[in-house]
Amino acid sequence: MRNLLMKVNYDGTNYDGFQTQPQGNTIQDRLEQAILHLTGEKLKITASGRTDAGVHAYGQPFNFTTSSRIPTERWCLALNARLPQDIVVTEAREVPLTFHSRRGAKRKTYRYTINGNRFPDPFQRRWQLHHPVKLDIPAMQQGLTQIIGTHDFTSFASRRSTKTSHVRTIFEAHMEVDRSMCRPSSSDQGVIHTYITGSGFLQHMVRIIMGTLIHVGEGKIPADKVAEILAACDRSHAGPTAVAMGLALWSVEYDEIESE
Repeated sequence: MRNLLMKVNYDGTNYDGFQTQPQGNTIQDRLEQAILHLTGEKLKITASGRTDAGVHAYGQPFNFTTSSRIPTERWCLALNARLPQDIVVTEAREVPLTFHSRRGAKRKTYRYTINGNRFPDPFQRRWQLHHPVKLDIPAMQQGLTQIIGTHDFTSFASRRSTKTSHVRTIFEAHMEVDRSMCRPSSSDQGVIHTYITGSGFLQHMVRIIMGTLIHVGEGKIPADKVAEILAACDRSHAGPTAVAMGLALWSVEYDEIESE
């Protein structure tokens, strides 16, 4: 048996998240179907984590064991020929049988994108939350810094979370503003990217953080109150859950992985 580690990019707009569902409309379902068509093996892949319906990913790792002898360099093209155009496998390598995509992940980064320009971008509309009303970006940045560290993130977790512990560590969090698409002499604020890197994330955690920061940017919540919301460990204290389309899994990091 071989253990293959792959990375996949996908536009999650038309899917019910990564993890398999009874209706069969997930990224995992599509990948497993493609592998079945290629090798005849009905297997289950292991991903670095879940994504919600409508969430996207750049290079999400997944692995699976196979008895197929197809050379690693042929897997990407072979799978992509059997996948929808909005799911693309970009890397494949053989790793030790002990490797596990989820348990081995050390750091994950998510990116949330807000289009703060007056008009939406028709080319990026599936990947951005359009917010034409002015946001106080410095206040949002101030609020964002207050989630860095190890905390109980119950306030920023879905009420449906089944995790026994909501303690997570956020290593880094910052915002970048791209003003390249702003119209001259306009009220455009540019495209606001928020990057959050942590040891792991709870269901809806990044989207609730972003919904809270948007309320900060709108002046509905003072920036210095984010720490109080976090300490309350109560979902009702935080802002709304931001829409899924603006969220993408940006990267997953591991300790050095030996190749087989």
